[in-house]
Amino acid sequence: MADDKCRQCSNSKCCTYTTESIGAAPRSKADFEHLLWQVSHAGVEIYKDEDGWFLLIAGGCEHLLPGGGCGIYDQRPQICRDYDDEWCEFDAPAEDGFEFYFRNYAELLAYCKKRFKTWGG
Repeated sequence: MADDKCRQCSNSKCCTYTTESIGAAPRSKADFEHLLWQVSHAGVEIYKDEDGWFLLIAGGCEHLLPGGGCGIYDQRPQICRDYDDEWCEFDAPAEDGFEFYFRNYAELLAYCKKRFKTWGG
């Protein structure tokens, strides 16, 4: 049953952030300049995994209860109902599957300087 892990999980990590696909993989300096702007904001990180590039935006769900349960479980949005916990952060941290992970401007800038030999100061 999909809810078994959710009922055992006490930290509800999956309910403390959202992710958004960046879309097409960043390739140009302009693409990475835009990502540098995004990751400069509090609570915004960037990662790449087997499914592509994503923004990871920190922010707990307003319905998350202190014990980790959902305060609107019976009325939760469809995306929450569709969530499949066959593999989730109860099994292992999501970061284990990241090919690249940039938690801040400095980390992404260092990557940009390696990727683009002509990257300016």
